[in-house]
Amino acid sequence: MNNQNMTNQQQRAFYGTNNQTTMQGLGTNMANPLENYGAHEVLEVHEVLTNAIVGINSMQLYRPHCQDQQLRSILDNQLRFMVNEYNTLVNTVNMVNVNRVGTTTGSTYHTINQATPVYGLDNPTAEAPNTGVNQMNDRDVAAGVLSCHKASATIKMHAALECADQQLRSMMIQSARNCADLAYEVWTYMNQKGYYQVPTLKQTTMNTFINQYQPASAGMMMNTTNQSLQ
Repeated sequence: MNNQNMTNQQQRAFYGTNNQTTMQGLGTNMANPLENYGAHEVLEVHEVLTNAIVGINSMQLYRPHCQDQQLRSILDNQLRFMVNEYNTLVNTVNMVNVNRVGTTTGSTYHTINQATPVYGLDNPTAEAPNTGVNQMNDRDVAAGVLSCHKASATIKMHAALECADQQLRSMMIQSARNCADLAYEVWTYMNQKGYYQVPTLKQTTMNTFINQYQPASAGMMMNTTNQSLQ
């Protein structure tokens, strides 16, 4: 029997309703590659992919306004990664050239900009909206890209929490982590340039905040264990 000519009902009868691994391994031969996803997953994937397109388009809009070669290299490297990651997710949910039986979780972003954070304020400049696009500078570009990555990380982690499919969930988690790393790379650049400074508290204030929290007692853990055994 030809898989492409089988209805969904015939496929379930032929392969067995409980044989999810076989059904997932059919790849592009399946009549409907999305039938093994839940409603929440499909809606979340829609949001993630739409956001990914917006992010890619935004990076291309920012690129011509970039003056600093270091920032330009960061953007070019990130844009290539974002396009590849987008294609991987699209191919995975459509089961194109992807082995669904495997444990693919997506690629990992490797930063090209690493530096030790600089703490404290050093005469931060006043900020105000630009009156025109010609005023856009490297600080504006970096800030826009940083906001994009932060928003994407939130959307993808939320999507992961709604996924029932383990591979899709793992991909969303890895993608959210990638967005966090992309954001941190841009933030590091901004921090080194003085665009994003990190204010600090007085040492006594910091100690007051941190020292008010103490470890949980070992006795409490033992009491909880004993109560569960009763």
